[in-house]
Amino acid sequence: MNNSHAMIRAIRGPITLITLGVLFALQNFTRFGFDQTWPVLLIVIGLLSLMQRGAAPQAPQVPPMPPPPPRPYSATGYAQSPYAQPPAGAANPAPHASDPNSPSAEGGSV
Repeated sequence: MNNSHAMIRAIRGPITLITLGVLFALQNFTRFGFDQTWPVLLIVIGLLSLMQRGAAPQAPQVPPMPPPPPRPYSATGYAQSPYAQPPAGAANPAPHASDPNSPSAEGGSV
């Protein structure tokens, strides 16, 4: 953080309070009321924010990284199984005795 940025951050609060005090003094000692002068407070805060942003160090502009080149399907680790179909005996397995939906299980539905 450079000195001008730190200085603006340090004086932001005091400048705002001084401006607020001046506006209340104007209300007490002139014909201008706070209801007429409060926009000055917004202007001072905006100017301080603008000065702070201008004094902030600029971040270096880094170009975005290009996407990686496409890989062949076999290099992804998701190669297709050498089996086109399941083995013949696994197509209709016999019902298991603990399966409550099988007709041969005890207590199953009839």
